[in-house]
Amino acid sequence: MKKGRLLTAFLGVFLLLTGVLAGCSSKSSASPKAGSNSSKEITMVFYPNESAKNFSASRKALKEELHKATGKKINIQTTTDYNIAIEAIASGKAQLAFMGADGYIQAHAKNEKVVPLLLQSGPDGTTKGASYRSYLMVQKDKADQYKKDGKYSIDNIKGKKASFVSTSSTSGFAVPTDEIQKHFKLKNKDQLSEGGKFFDKVLYGSTHPGSAINLLKGDADVAAFDDGDLTPFLKVTSGSYDKVGSTFTVRSDADAPFAEFKGKELVNLSVLPVQNGPFVVNSKALSKDDIDAIAKHFTSKDITNNKDLFSDGKGKTPTLWQKKTDKTVLLKVDDEWYKPTHELVGK
Repeated sequence: MKKGRLLTAFLGVFLLLTGVLAGCSSKSSASPKAGSNSSKEITMVFYPNESAKNFSASRKALKEELHKATGKKINIQTTTDYNIAIEAIASGKAQLAFMGADGYIQAHAKNEKVVPLLLQSGPDGTTKGASYRSYLMVQKDKADQYKKDGKYSIDNIKGKKASFVSTSSTSGFAVPTDEIQKHFKLKNKDQLSEGGKFFDKVLYGSTHPGSAINLLKGDADVAAFDDGDLTPFLKVTSGSYDKVGSTFTVRSDADAPFAEFKGKELVNLSVLPVQNGPFVVNSKALSKDDIDAIAKHFTSKDITNNKDLFSDGKGKTPTLWQKKTDKTVLLKVDDEWYKPTHELVGK
């Protein structure tokens, strides 16, 4: 258990206090050499979250910028399941993917030619603080039952109905279940993925908003999801994004499927840092020239100044990346940077 606690502590410190230089060596620092694929078309695959209708403008902008960088026809593949996206990039049917850290690591385990290419920086323009947040939330009108000695805790979630995003989701499964496993001193996470064991019932929302909807509808007592994907629908009305016990309220102008829950309040029992997900390439299925051209173009100001790709995260229409400060950029990154998540998911 001491090892588990040290790993969690290391992950938090790694994300929030220190930066790792992108480009350092890795277990495959010896990143596999790019392939010689000279196809006139490139396919980019998205997770279910970014496949949603409200991301259409951002996907279109990305498609246009990829065309500018390579001169090739860009095909966009949307999905309804994390595993479809993982398999598409691992097999080479898609050459590029917008993924979370856990999904990338699963794809990399299937095919070592799948490597991270780009990463959204932290607030200072480096890898320091290049993270977002994972939450475990409950409905506010039932939140008092999760208090211990006057403070919110996950002590009483055992036996409840839980909702996660997908077992391939970093912030919607891997990170919160790691906390639960350590907190309750469980041997492994297996009993957390299905009902009738640790939880009475386990649901999956397929997307972060979907997991939140399971909670708002009352189908789940506690739900896991991230901050970025819920920004268009939830706002902090008491506390802060980083503080346990904060109140999140469904926006008065929220679109479907949140429209019927306007004003409904949630409380977070847990908030944990998660490594920003990578923009991934299958280096065998895409030529080195295309990879280099994409890296060069997407680390330029043309991208960070594109409001359909980078927004402040406060509006109703989400973008693929959030410009948290004027220094926010995309950085080249390699597999070594994701070592903490490799250790977290055991791959």
